[in-house]
Amino acid sequence: MPELPEVETTVRGLEPVLQDQRIERVTLNRSDLRRPFPQDLGQRLTGATVTGLGRRAKYGLIDTDRGDTLVFHLGMSGRWRIDPAELGKHDHVVIETAGHRLALNDARRFGSLDLVPTAGLEQWPAFAALGPEPLGPEFSAEHLAKAFKDRIAPVKALLLDQRVVAGLGNIYVCEALYLAGIAPHREAGTISKPRLVKLVEAVRDVLTAAIAAGGSTLKDYARPDGELGYFAKQWRVYGREGEPCGSGGVVERRVDSGRSTFWCPQCQK
Repeated sequence: MPELPEVETTVRGLEPVLQDQRIERVTLNRSDLRRPFPQDLGQRLTGATVTGLGRRAKYGLIDTDRGDTLVFHLGMSGRWRIDPAELGKHDHVVIETAGHRLALNDARRFGSLDLVPTAGLEQWPAFAALGPEPLGPEFSAEHLAKAFKDRIAPVKALLLDQRVVAGLGNIYVCEALYLAGIAPHREAGTISKPRLVKLVEAVRDVLTAAIAAGGSTLKDYARPDGELGYFAKQWRVYGREGEPCGSGGVVERRVDSGRSTFWCPQCQK
């Protein structure tokens, strides 16, 4: 599933072709993805001008001058295609401006599109309970200390809890915990403040590097320009069971709540 870096990369790829552009035509080739599209979505977008693009957690945001924000989630396999030579059967939504055609392609149809009043975006149900952005100023060791206080849950589980921090997914949590030297199954409430400082730094470093590399390519993910993300080549532990971690240990895999956790018992305590 595309995680925060993949969504951020997508938004940055869309910005040069959508910012300040008037939407001339919207074509819906089906009525839904994971759930039905908003009523009159095409009519409400046609004629609107894009005033800004952004991201919240794993959602992309496209603001318009009509006071609405188009919120998209890429699900398991979704991606935006810019100026495709031909439209395919999985190009379910097509947005056209004077100079470009963008197609939302989603073979597995686990993505979503919503049109939300911009002024009420933070109160929208999917956003209302979200924690701080991991690259923003509110994500800090103090925040984690408060969220982890007296918690016996594994630190990895809490980092994946979107109420604690928004946008983190399995790949980048595994990588950040390795970089911080913290075992994924360690009780969150037992982690000292200095180690939380290191964890915050590790989360930011991993996400920043992943965004710079265009994200990680897993199965169907690709950037809007069709290029693949290359952060997978920098993975220290994820997907590397049985391989050296680079610091003298060997990567192991365990299954936690149905998800694979990759870690190094020698380096992470």
